[in-house]
Order: sequence, then structure tokens, then C-alpha cells
Amino acid sequence: MSLSSASASSSSFSPSALSSAPALAALGWDDAWAAEFAPYAEQGLLPGRVVRVDRGQCDVVTADGTVRADTAFVTPHDPLRVICTGDWAAVEPSGNPRYVKAYLPRRTAFVRSTSSQRSEGQILAANVDHAIIAVSLAVELDLGRIERFLALAWESGAQPLVVLTKADLVPDPATLAYLVQDVEAAAPGVQVLTVSSLTGEGMDVLAAVVADGTSVLLGISGAGKSTLANALLGADVMDVRATRDVDGKGRHTTTTRNLLALPGGGVLIDTPGLRGVGLWDAEAGVGQVFSEIEEYAAECRFHDCAHESEPGCAVTAAVAEGTLPERRLESYRKLLRENQRIVAKTDARLRAEIRRDWRLKSAEGRANYAAKRGGRG
Repeated sequence: MSLSSASASSSSFSPSALSSAPALAALGWDDAWAAEFAPYAEQGLLPGRVVRVDRGQCDVVTADGTVRADTAFVTPHDPLRVICTGDWAAVEPSGNPRYVKAYLPRRTAFVRSTSSQRSEGQILAANVDHAIIAVSLAVELDLGRIERFLALAWESGAQPLVVLTKADLVPDPATLAYLVQDVEAAAPGVQVLTVSSLTGEGMDVLAAVVADGTSVLLGISGAGKSTLANALLGADVMDVRATRDVDGKGRHTTTTRNLLALPGGGVLIDTPGLRGVGLWDAEAGVGQVFSEIEEYAAECRFHDCAHESEPGCAVTAAVAEGTLPERRLESYRKLLRENQRIVAKTDARLRAEIRRDWRLKSAEGRANYAAKRGGRG
């Protein structure tokens, strides 16, 4: 059967038939997605999951196989609404080029701020169930960076998991236990797992986690993400390069976000190493990471307490008593301040866009009025 004829036949699938298509089911397609897609199926469009995006095009896995599609129809001004790895898309059944006509509403979305002066957000992955934050034990732990990743993960709607990689480089069990305790203190309510792709330690537990739903691998270059991905895939699919001995950092071996079906079930999105991890309207995520501080804050005398030098502050009292590490409070303050700046910039940009639109419409109105008066004259 030709691709065009196969596409034509699948475009007439009912939602229940689409739910049972093996290629889609392996990538997380379910009855709820099928119901969301029903209006597009009536238009003859094909459902598929976006597995890679580059240069205005994307690879989409459909019931008929992987197709290359143009994203021109879904490239709005808002960078948070562009097509993204992990999206479920509605694709034309044929054509050269073929186009993605729409994508389904996202259940979750991992978003960070860019380094752009326009204070824009960047969506890294969509429809993710587990956000796996890879942290290398080959270098000194940066608990502040872990907290930053966790804030974005909680804000995305996914369940975070911290994976401490290269555990074989910490042979002393007591030292490893102390490192795990430090990370657990910085990640309340989050599972912390030590793994070694070399010895296989912890890989069975990680494989069981990722077998349920869609997972995204996050971390800086050199954290061991590509090695983890290869171990979970059971093959050397992702390029791996040695990290520098001087600082433990690595070059970007993954240059695009790739969605891959795992042999044991589940789906994995591998991402490039992130040099910068800026918050993007993540106040709720920050609150989740520092849940113990928010609990103390509820006991402060003043509801708008800044936890600096106010009388009756339960947060600073906890620091003085030694029940709350001062490092945690400083990290909390830092992330809240950063988030407030991002929100303020974003609001300012939105206000500027509204004013610009208003001025354009006013100018058009004046031009039309002048034209009418000139016609009467």
C-alpha cells in the first residue's frame, strides 16, 4: 500500500480505532487524546506525535509511519505556542510539503525564560509526565541549580525526579549517603535516585519510572543525559563525549530535542545541555520547592512579611533556631526575586504591545476618517 493510500484510509479512522493504533499507543496516545482529536479526524487530518523540530519543520510519527511536515501554520508570534517536541499534532494526510495544521492542548509544558532582552519564554518539551533532572556526581553539587530545575519542573505540571549520575565515581557509601541527604533536603517531596550507567546501579529503578508515560531528561552539559538515554534505550543512539577533567563540563552532544520510544515501555525526550535555566512565571513551582519555608511563613505575624527583619517572622526564627538552613532561605529569596523581575518584564512587554496595537488602530481610524472627509470635499 502506498503512503498516500494508507494515509487516506487512516484519516477515516474513528477515535476508538485511532486509540488502538500501535504506533500511536507506543507514544502515549489514549482515549482522551483521541476524543480531543475527533474534530480534526472529521476534517481528514492525521494524528501524530512530534518527535523532533528543526528549521521550521518537524518529524511526526503517525499511524502510517514518520512523516516530515512544515510548521508554518502553527508558528504564531507567541514563542510559547510554537510546535514543540512532545506535542500531539494534526497533520495533512498528503501533500508536498505536508503541513501541521494544529496541535492538541498541552497537558503539561516545560518552559524556561530565554536570555533575550525581550524576556520571552521558551518551551522545551510538551505533554511530559516525569521531569528527570540529571546531576553529575563527578563535580561538586550545586544545590541552588537543582532547586532552580525543580521549580521549573513543578511549574510544568510534571513530576520531578532527581537522578544523581556517575555514582561509581563515589565509591565510599557514607560519602554517597551524605550527598543524597543534601539533595533530598533541597528537593522535598521528590525522589532522589543514584545511578551508574557503568555498573548498572539504580538503572532498573529508573527504567521502571520512565516506563510509565513520557519523561524528559534535563540538566547541564556533562550531566550524563545522553549516556542515561543510551542505557535506557539499550543501544548507542545518542552521541556521547567525554567531559573535561578541569571542571567536569561537557560539550553539547544533543543539539535538538528528540522523542524516543523505550523498549521497556514509555517515551523519553532527550534535551541539549542547558547553560542557562531562567525561571518563567514559576512562583507556584518555587513555592513547591521551598514548601517548608512557605509553611513557616504561614505562621508569621504579618501576612505580607518579607522574612527580613520584621518582628514575629517565623521564617527568620526558624533560621535562628537552626531548623531552617540559611542557604535555603537565601536561595528562596533569590528565585522569588528573579521570578518577580521576569513577570514584571513580561507584563511590561504585554502592555507595550497593547499600546502599540492601540496606536496602529488609532492611526488607521484617523486615516479612514480623513479619507472620508476628503471624498466628501
